[in-house]
Parts: sequence; structure tokens; C-alpha cells
Amino acid sequence: MLSLDGTERKDRLGANALLAVSMAVAKAAADTNKKPFYNYLLTIGRSPLLPMPMMNILNGGKHAGNEISFQEFMILPSGFKNFGGAVQAGSEIYHMLGKMLVEKYGKSAVNVGDEGGYAPSLKNIRVAIDAVDAAVRESGYASGKEVLLGIDAASGSFYDEKSRAYMVDGGKISMEKLFELYEDLVKSYGLRSIEDPFQDDDFENFARITEKLAGKAQIVGDDLFVTNASRLRKGIDAGAANALLVKVNQAGTLTETLEAIDLARKANYGLVMSHRSGETEDTSIADLAVGLATGQIKTGAPARGERTAKYNRLLQIEEELGEKATYYGPKFLHS
Repeated sequence: MLSLDGTERKDRLGANALLAVSMAVAKAAADTNKKPFYNYLLTIGRSPLLPMPMMNILNGGKHAGNEISFQEFMILPSGFKNFGGAVQAGSEIYHMLGKMLVEKYGKSAVNVGDEGGYAPSLKNIRVAIDAVDAAVRESGYASGKEVLLGIDAASGSFYDEKSRAYMVDGGKISMEKLFELYEDLVKSYGLRSIEDPFQDDDFENFARITEKLAGKAQIVGDDLFVTNASRLRKGIDAGAANALLVKVNQAGTLTETLEAIDLARKANYGLVMSHRSGETEDTSIADLAVGLATGQIKTGAPARGERTAKYNRLLQIEEELGEKATYYGPKFLHS
């Protein structure tokens, strides 16, 4: 298909058409081989792996109608024996957060954003993180031990190119001040995952923060890499980020997605299979996460059908695998 299209950006046939055909052919091959999709995706020497969910339970930025600069505030239920336990904890924390937000800010606080997370009318990043952290503790879980915290800053969305500054908490701050903010958030809250900390083409500062926070937090490249092998190679050479966010529709075909994953795996980068903000109830990414052993998955809050469909599919896969099911969370917790 790539040869038939013959353009760098799939201008002739269109990325959406290529993606649909690519996935359909892969699923047809799985059916022909009488294998579940996740099982068909396994290669020699790799075992199925249930991913740790990165649940976006509080929304800001372009995913919400509030003034919080950062786009996603996530919980990472890692300290559990299985995926089912992680989903249960995540669901309990999500509903606890909703209850606490209503008590403090009123019913309007539980309006939800694009990915199912609450979108309260908050303006301050720390207030948002405090709310998530409090919900973890109030639910009876140990923050930093059973449940970790993470963010997707999506900093390109609040970067002012003209002034080369970032709009954070209602004011402009320099790149250096933003760098210091991330350091402090990791120190204060034990953040274990930071996605897109700087604007989309800032490989230099991605590399700086990766080196600075090595051993404390994973630095995830989404907009930096756009699941593109050539941009990923550039990032690997520069030491920019240490994890790749995998979006099949960014790559355009399953073949190109696998190329990016293999490249990241060889460079010892973490892998996060990801949904998009505009989702359907298709559950392909659940099978992809297990069969490609990415170890982590982002598919929003445990709310609304287009999100819960993926969680339910993963629970079904875990049940099918039985004793062969391995959950990645504890490995991430102790990494």
C-alpha cells in the first residue's frame, strides 16, 4: 500500500484509508489462523503482557473547558498483582475524585473532558495534582507505592512561539522555569511519567530533562515523535525522552507502527499504546498492547463506552490467558 501510494504523507490514498485496510488485513489474518488478534501479533520469544493503565482522570488544556495548562492528570495503578485489580483501583479512585470535587466545587466540577476525565474549573496545576493525589489516599490506596501519578503536559498547546515562553497558571514562564517546575513536581508528588514536557520540536530540552530525571520518571514523547520512525531515530540519537507513545493512526499503517515499536525497543525506550481523544468503541489497541507487549496503555478514564470498551477487552484477555497472564505494573513500579 505504501508503494502504491508513493508519497511521504500518504497524500494519494489517504492515511485513514490505509489504516483501515492495514488493520482489516491483520485481523483477517488472525481469523484465518484461528487466533485471537493479540495472540496473532506475538512474535517468537515474546509472551503476552497485560499493560499498566495510565488513566487520565482529570482533564485540562485542549481536552477540557477549563484554564488548567496541562492536558492530562493520570493515575498509574502499578502495585497490583493483576490487571483486574488495577482497573478496580482506578475506577474507585476515579469515582472518589468525582465525589470530592462535587463536595468542594459543586456539581459542575464533574463535567467530563474529551477522554472521560473530570474537567473542573481549576486554574492551578498543583491544585489539580493535589486533588488527584487526595482521591488516591481517600480511596485507601498508597500514593507512590500502589498508585503512581503522571501527567501529559502537551506543552505545545501552551507554547507561545513568538515570545518562546510557556503560558502556565495564567502567566508566561521561560523554558528554564518550566524545567524547574517539572523537577519540583517530581520531587513533591513523585510523578513517574511526564509526557511532552516541551514543545514539539525541542529535542534539546527533551534530552536535558531525560538526563536530569533519569531513574525518577519516564519522559514520554508523543507530539515529539508522532509514532514516526525517522523522528524517533533523531530522538534516540539525541537522548530525547525514554518512552514512545504509540498511536497507530499517526503512523498510518500497522507495518509502520511495528517499525517504530521495534526501533524504540532496541533503544530500551518504554512503550505506551495510546487511544486518541476522538475515539470509537473499537478495541484494537487493547489487543495491540497485549500482543506487542508494550507494557503500558492510555485509553482515558474508566468512563463512557469508547473508553470502557478497551478496559473490558483487556479484562477478557486476562481471563482467557489465565495463569499465563502477566501484569506489567509491578515491573514499572520497581523500575
